[in-house]
Amino acid sequence: MGSNNVIFLEIIEWFDPTGQEMLHRIPEEGSGEIKYGAQLTVRESQVAVLFYQGKALHPFLPGRHTLKTANIPILNKILSVPWAFTSPLRAEVYFVNTKVFTNLKWGTRDPVAFKDSELGLIRLRAHGIFNVQVVQPLLFINSLVGTLGQFTAGNIEEYLSQVIVSRLNDYMGERLRSVLDLPGQYEPWAEGLRTKVQEDLAHFGLGLTHLYINTITPPADVQKAIDDRSKLGLFQDLNRLLQLKAANALEKMAETGGGASEGLGLGVGLMMPGLIQQMAKFGDGTTPSTLPSLQCPDCGRSVPGDARFCPQCGHQLMVSSKCAGCGKNLPPAARFCSRCGLPADKTPARKKCSHCGSENLPQASFCNHCGERL
Repeated sequence: MGSNNVIFLEIIEWFDPTGQEMLHRIPEEGSGEIKYGAQLTVRESQVAVLFYQGKALHPFLPGRHTLKTANIPILNKILSVPWAFTSPLRAEVYFVNTKVFTNLKWGTRDPVAFKDSELGLIRLRAHGIFNVQVVQPLLFINSLVGTLGQFTAGNIEEYLSQVIVSRLNDYMGERLRSVLDLPGQYEPWAEGLRTKVQEDLAHFGLGLTHLYINTITPPADVQKAIDDRSKLGLFQDLNRLLQLKAANALEKMAETGGGASEGLGLGVGLMMPGLIQQMAKFGDGTTPSTLPSLQCPDCGRSVPGDARFCPQCGHQLMVSSKCAGCGKNLPPAARFCSRCGLPADKTPARKKCSHCGSENLPQASFCNHCGERL
C-alpha cells in the first residue's frame, strides 16, 4: 500500500507482535492511496475502521472485505499529476485490538488522605491490577487516539491509575468508617469500584472487565498502633485467656503421654470430619469468568455481536462521541448535548478543594490531598 504501488491491488492486514497495541493505523505515517477493490482482512479480536477523506466510513468485523474507494488502478497515477503524483483521495485503516489487556497496574503515587473516625487523619497507599478492553472502536479513536499511528495499553495505564485512585478515595469516604474495618472488604469493594470507574471509561469507548485490590496500607506508625490495639484486645476478655491457658495445658499433657493423651487423640479424631468440612468451605470454587455479552449503550439490552443497530431501540451501536458532562451519546455533527446542553467539544473542569486548594478529577467527592468532602 502506498504511492509507489501503481498497478497491483493492496492486501491490508495487521498482526500485533508485542501483544500490547490497542490500535494500529495503516499506513503508520500520514494517509495513503487505497485502490478500488483492495482486500481487507480482519481477524478475530480485531475491528477495522476505514477513514476516507478524513471521515470514518464503516467499521469492519472479522472476515475478508473488499474496499471500494475512488482510487482506480493505473488511472489514479494519471489523475494525480497536478498533485505531484500524489493522489488527493486519501484513506487509512485503523485496526483496533478488541482483546482484553490484562495485568495493568494501578496504585497511589502519593498517599491519599483519609479521615478515620478512630485514628484521625491518616494517609493510605493502595495498589492493585485491572483489565481493560475496547468496546466502542469508533468512539475510542475519536475521543482518545486521534491521529496517532500506534496506541498501546501503556499510553493510558498511568491515567487510568489516577482515575481508579480518585474513585477509590470517594468510595472509602462514603463507605469506610475506620481502617480497622478493612479486612474482608477487598472483594466487594473491587466490584463496586469497577462499576464506578466504568462510568469514566465509557466516555472513551473502553470497558473495565476486571479490577482487583491487592493492598490498602496505612503508614508504619498507624500499623503499629493497630497491632498494639489487637494485642490488647486478646486480654480484654478474661474467659478467653483462661480458655487459652487450659488448651495449652491439654496440649502439654498430650505430648507427655498417658490416658489423657489417648482421650485427647480420640477427641481430635472425632473433630476431624468437622475440620475438613470447614476447610472445604475455603476452597477456591470459582470458575473462570467470561466476558459480558455485547450490550446496547442506550437501552442496555443484549444484542448480537455483528449487529450494527440495536434490535430493541434502533440505536446505532458504533458510538462516535459522548457528552463529557452527562455521558449522552452524541450524533457525529452535534454541537450541543440534547440532554444537558453542554457543548460537544467542552470538557468538565477539575474540582478545586475549598480547604487546601488542590485540584481533583471531575465528579470527585473527596479531596485526594486533605480528605475533606468537595
